[in-house]
Amino acid sequence: MDGGLLLVKTGDALDRARRLPRAVGRAVLDTLYPPLCLNCEAAIAEPDALCATCFSKLRAITAPLCPRLGIPFPVSLGPDALSAEAIADPPPFDRSRSAVLYNEVARGIVSRMKYGDRPELARFCGRLMASAGHEFWAERPILVPVPLHPLRQIGRRYNQSLELARAIGHFTGLSVDPALVRRVKRTRQQVGLSADGRTRNVAGAFSGHPEALLRSRGRPVVVVDDVITTGSTIKAVTRALQKAGVARVDVLSFARVVVGFDDGAAGLVAGNGVTI
Repeated sequence: MDGGLLLVKTGDALDRARRLPRAVGRAVLDTLYPPLCLNCEAAIAEPDALCATCFSKLRAITAPLCPRLGIPFPVSLGPDALSAEAIADPPPFDRSRSAVLYNEVARGIVSRMKYGDRPELARFCGRLMASAGHEFWAERPILVPVPLHPLRQIGRRYNQSLELARAIGHFTGLSVDPALVRRVKRTRQQVGLSADGRTRNVAGAFSGHPEALLRSRGRPVVVVDDVITTGSTIKAVTRALQKAGVARVDVLSFARVVVGFDDGAAGLVAGNGVTI
């Protein structure tokens, strides 16, 4: 037998032997502690996933949509048609995209990730976000998470937006720079505030890195957040980055609040080469 072929076969056998204990151990753990649905905690076959019932309720935001704000349209209005929101209040960022509508299932996932000490949920969200932001990746942007105030991050232990950015970076191969923008003012929680109240709450809350232009090296930036409600936070972050010298800013979130949109009008589908 050829010596090279023998070495290859021997190596394959050793590799299989090394993987066997891990596979057995994983099977034992799955039997004793089966993976649970990320939303309802029903037993499922694979970890970091949803059960069939919850998965069917998660609603993807897909075309047709507003090219600026990423808000879904009930019917196609043409490739350049803007939403009423984008016309009435043009955003400072170039484009915004979100993976899913903010409905009951999305709210449960975000709540567990954000307040339930479940940062690992970012892996599931990041897969969907990597697909939703596929238009951004050809330019190899830098992923920048919306920062928490240091005191709030100490209390929460982690920044969910940073966990999402890292997950997206894993699926896309893009770099993450959490220092490109920082929160310089501790603000109230945005939950429960009106649109004007949210804008006032985050006014002056963010500051770009003094060497942002050097750190970004002219590359575009994608700001990463968990949920877009009125957009006041991402607008404030965008303006801070632009003031620091960043020329192009896009936005990507896991979920988006869309007032008046039929929750049943969009189904979740995989696409753009990303496995869901």
